[in-house]
Amino acid sequence: MKTREELIDDLLTLAFAEDVGDGDATTLSTIPAEEQGAQHLLVKEEGILAGVDIARKVFEKFDPSLKMTVYINDGAHVKPGDIAFKVEGPVRSLLQTERLMLNIMQRMSGIATQTARYQERLKGLKAKVIDTRKTTPGLRVLEKEAVKIGGGGNHRMGLYDMILIKDNHVDFAGGIPQAVKAAKEWMCNNGKDLKIEVETRNTDEIRQALDAGVDRIMLDNFTPAATAEAVALINGQTEVESSGGITLDTLREYGEAGVDFISVGALTHSVKGLDMSFKAC
Repeated sequence: MKTREELIDDLLTLAFAEDVGDGDATTLSTIPAEEQGAQHLLVKEEGILAGVDIARKVFEKFDPSLKMTVYINDGAHVKPGDIAFKVEGPVRSLLQTERLMLNIMQRMSGIATQTARYQERLKGLKAKVIDTRKTTPGLRVLEKEAVKIGGGGNHRMGLYDMILIKDNHVDFAGGIPQAVKAAKEWMCNNGKDLKIEVETRNTDEIRQALDAGVDRIMLDNFTPAATAEAVALINGQTEVESSGGITLDTLREYGEAGVDFISVGALTHSVKGLDMSFKAC
C-alpha cells in the first residue's frame, strides 16, 4: 500500500507528463533560460484556502531552486485581494508549474469551502459531515485532504481500509448476518483488523446489524423522522451514519436526529473551484 507522499508524487509525475511533456514550447521559445522573476497567488473569491502544502510540492518537484514564501496557510478563510504566497526563481519554471498548481489549489479550495459550508449547518450538533468515494480518479488523496481542511471528516479512503457491507453485498451474501459473519472470518484468516459498517434500508435490517455486532450502521435514504426513530432504536450501541440524497437544505434535520456522521457525495463530486490566479509581482 502506497503512502500519502508516494501517491502525491505519482500524481504530480503524471500531471507534469500530461501538461508539460518534454517542455513548454511557448515558454522555452520566448523566455531566456537565465531570466529570474516572482509570482504570487492572488485570491479572487471568498472561501477556505486549501492546497498550499501541495503547491509547495509542485514547485519543489519541478525545480528545487524555486523559493516559496507562504503568507496564508491551509484552512484559513480568505477573501478577494488576499495574497496566499509568493514564489521566486527561474521564470521558465514559474510559467511551467503555474497551471498545475492552480488546478490543484482551485479544486482543493473549492472542496474545502464547500465542506465548511456544510459543517457550519451542523454547528452545535455532534454530527460531522464526511465524504464518500465519489472523487476524481487519481485525485482522491488531495480531495479527501481538502475535506479535512474544510472541517469535515473522511469516510474510508478506499476499498481496503474499512469493510462497508452495502445492499448488493447483503443480497449476494444471503443477508446481513451471513455477510457480517463472513467478513469477520475473512479478517481473522487474513490478519486484518478493520471496522465493519452495514448499510441498512429498514428497521428489520437495523436490528440484524445490531445483533451481528457491527461498528457502524448506515441509514440509507431514511427520512429525518425515520432517522430519529432509528437513532432511538440503536440507542448508542454503535455509530450511526446518514446517507443518500442529503442536501445542504436538509442536512441539519439529519444532524438534529442524533446521527454521528452524515456522508455527502457533493463535497467532492460537484464542486466549483475557488477563483484565484498566479500573477507576476
